[in-house]
Amino acid sequence: MIFNSEERLIRKAQSGSNKAWLALVRQHEKRLYNQCIRLLRHPDDALDVMQETFISAYQGLNKFDGRSQLHTWLFRIAYNKAAEHFRRHREHQSIDSVAEPSSNVLHMERPLMQAQQNQQIVEHLAKLPFEQRVVVEMKFFQHCTFEEIAQQLDVSPNTVKTRLYAALGRLKPQLEVNDG
Repeated sequence: MIFNSEERLIRKAQSGSNKAWLALVRQHEKRLYNQCIRLLRHPDDALDVMQETFISAYQGLNKFDGRSQLHTWLFRIAYNKAAEHFRRHREHQSIDSVAEPSSNVLHMERPLMQAQQNQQIVEHLAKLPFEQRVVVEMKFFQHCTFEEIAQQLDVSPNTVKTRLYAALGRLKPQLEVNDG
């Protein structure tokens, strides 16, 4: 059986190769961090959850059976860690407070206008309830199907659709105002 390079790295990491594990982390850390920042809104929290995710993934790597892609498995772990973090810190956050997106979330090579639009989108996403924000993240940033989202969140596809449409309903007026 011929494995692709990621599958080879996974098998080596499962066999105890730290070098293979670090290569997997490098392949997925930027994408995972971006997921975490969109979910949690704060760079330090995103970094903490990303690190917790990689620690949990490393500890449970032998349980990864390859039925899903590694990034899907990592996102599921990150989602659970982010939800736990959100529950722990919810009482300390004001409903109206929105953390400023970190400058490292925005790519410096993009024109200023694109960076400002991205910042506005992140700010609007931050105002969504966590459950809606997760669905938007998975649908538009991870390009998951409704069924994949439902499976990862352990809810029905109809619940996923309801959360997505509710989020879009909340985002639409805010984004239309910004487009002017």
